Amino acid sequence: MSQAREFRIPRSIRFGSGASREVGAEAKALGGSRALIVTDAFMRSGGNCAAVEKTLQAAGIATHIYDGVNSEPDLTHVRDGLALQQQYSCDLIVALGGGSPLDAGKAIAVMATNTGKIADYMGSGKLTRPGLPLIAIPTTAGTGSEATQFTIITDTDHDVKMLIGSPFILPLVALVDPDLTLAMPRGLTAATGLDALTHGIEAYVSRKAQPLSDLMALSAVRLLGENLLPAWERPDDQEARSKTMLGALQAGIAFSNSSVALVHGMSRPVGAVFHVAHGVSNAALLGEVMDFSVPGDPERYADIAVALGLNRQGNAEATARAGVARVKELIRAMQVPSYSQLGVSKEKLDPVAGKMADDAIASGSPANNPRLATRDEIISLYYKVL
Repeated sequence: MSQAREFRIPRSIRFGSGASREVGAEAKALGGSRALIVTDAFMRSGGNCAAVEKTLQAAGIATHIYDGVNSEPDLTHVRDGLALQQQYSCDLIVALGGGSPLDAGKAIAVMATNTGKIADYMGSGKLTRPGLPLIAIPTTAGTGSEATQFTIITDTDHDVKMLIGSPFILPLVALVDPDLTLAMPRGLTAATGLDALTHGIEAYVSRKAQPLSDLMALSAVRLLGENLLPAWERPDDQEARSKTMLGALQAGIAFSNSSVALVHGMSRPVGAVFHVAHGVSNAALLGEVMDFSVPGDPERYADIAVALGLNRQGNAEATARAGVARVKELIRAMQVPSYSQLGVSKEKLDPVAGKMADDAIASGSPANNPRLATRDEIISLYYKVL
């Protein structure tokens, strides 16, 4: 029998058209009276932030807005958002937007109740107190951050993306509304959707996988494999958008409980050093890292291929390789730029490749990969992706 494993999800998940309109009722149920809405300038200039604010106020919740999350969340965003939370004595955090505002909202929520700086908690299980009640409202179908016990904050002083994990980071409520993704441009649909696909694949092949995470991971891969390209091709396809967002949610739940692996370990240093968006960085790495990793667990990668709609072939490795080819084909079809197209050249990589490999290994994620990679192999993979 397998050993007992913990499986965590938000206390409440509302999924479906109009789910975001329940934010007032959920905030009131959590006992909130003053909410800090953590978002970005785009959300505030559009209608989504105003709609959330109006719904909260109708429920008797006072609102204040921090819209400074204008990129991947870093120490400055956490500090500035926390200052507003303290200034207005907010007792509830509502994180609205893509993965960046959600990650920033998580960090602000826990730092409102824990001492020191967010950098003190890099790693797993170091937070000692629950954060403020947190409601997460994603507007992209990708990160799954609304359902994970992780946040990623960039330490810009040291060019390190800090992975911080704790059950205290998990949102209490996730309001997952596919309607909020209908305005997503193609490039963002591709980057976030392939990020979600990476979550599903890595959650399933991770050495920390477990039966409950397996169910979520394979369902996510199936939903994303069938619907991500249609959502990219037809942005107003509500069915494809809804199923893609459901896949992203399931993938988030899966990796939150089984962890990610080599792709994410290698991706974070790329984002920290070259400022490549996380989803794009994952997509650029995914195919080559899968190729490298198949020998570590051909059966699991064969299951991924079947979830992507392929038939089993003569042996597990042949099926797995067909699955890798399908993933590479999807990435090409969605026109995801390569590292070189994003300005990452051999000349720029040469002086930092060793540190990036060291940072990847230090994150812990590569240790979950079915085929363990040495430092030299990680460096080689960076050059191969170029």
